[in-house]
Amino acid sequence: MSTAVYLEEAARQYALKAVKADQNGEYEVAAKFYEKAAEILERLVKLYPDIPFKEAYIRMIREYRRRSKHLRELAKRKVKAVASGDEEEDIDLDEIVLAQKPSITFNDIVDLEEVKQAIREAIVYPVRRPDLFPLGWPRGILLFGPPGCGKTMIAAAVANEIDGVFFMVDAAVIMSKWLGEAEKNVSKVFKKAREVAVNEGKPAIIFIDEVDALLGVYQTEVGGEVRVRNQFLKEMDGLLDKSFNYHVYVIGATNKPWRLDDAFIRRFQKRIYVPPPNFEARIELFKYYTSKIKLDETVDIVELARMTEGYSASDIKDIVQAAHLRTIREFFEKNNGIGEPRPVTMEDFMEVLKVRKPSIDKSMVDAYLKWYERFKAL
Repeated sequence: MSTAVYLEEAARQYALKAVKADQNGEYEVAAKFYEKAAEILERLVKLYPDIPFKEAYIRMIREYRRRSKHLRELAKRKVKAVASGDEEEDIDLDEIVLAQKPSITFNDIVDLEEVKQAIREAIVYPVRRPDLFPLGWPRGILLFGPPGCGKTMIAAAVANEIDGVFFMVDAAVIMSKWLGEAEKNVSKVFKKAREVAVNEGKPAIIFIDEVDALLGVYQTEVGGEVRVRNQFLKEMDGLLDKSFNYHVYVIGATNKPWRLDDAFIRRFQKRIYVPPPNFEARIELFKYYTSKIKLDETVDIVELARMTEGYSASDIKDIVQAAHLRTIREFFEKNNGIGEPRPVTMEDFMEVLKVRKPSIDKSMVDAYLKWYERFKAL
């Protein structure tokens, strides 16, 4: 057993003992166990600063120490009522997922037509006419590619296209709060999604951003990550059961698909590359974002698209925003906010491009294409 696994398991055992003592009203005992679990997790983080769930463990440390302090105060006041109850013991579903109705639609997403069509075939069409899919339909969709190219926007837009419920899972919270409860948290998410699909008759989309952090394989990992991966496998296998025709989908997004466990790659039946914008797409992106601001006639959209090879869609939005902010800053400095700012000029864009470099390079794109050739599944 590696040191990391040993420490995580030791912390887990102390945490479980703390919860049990907490439930029994043994405040001093529980406080000591919580503190011990926090100390061990602190040591784990210091020894392995690159551990995948570092932020989650830091959150646990804070939570255990907060609870320990609270219990010691209760003990001092000789309060007999057990304070932990369901409110303290279990994570509320609202803490695990952000269930929201996204406002974005496919019309708000410039280009990516091939990606949108693959999503329509996998999700939109089966929701509208499930009778046309006697062999079932994909329930797991993986979106991968460079950061800032629209993966999260695509996932959010899907929920709007099918009038579904969007569950945006926070991987750090899944792993947090009560060590050893992470598997139950995963189960809760899927249970709620199934309830939405079956009882309310609405499609449910479970979206996991940076899915490699939750389902990837790392050199340094502890038992908690392994148990979470196994629970996800179990839940996703349940979704793939052909005897169930409800609409629950798992959409994962990642900038590092090569970190994913092979078992999960297979369960994402659709694996869709979300590429950086090409020349034509960059033109459309500049047109889209500049349509919201006042432009000078000197601005050459085509030239800007030519100059921004290697820039992501997010980069282009930031460039337009930065150019516009130059005029706003000048407006307030010279006119004190009176009147109207001047239009954005080509010179504004050129000045921004001097200090704004592309976030994507050829080697990065080559890595994605190489992985895509091996695991392509449109």
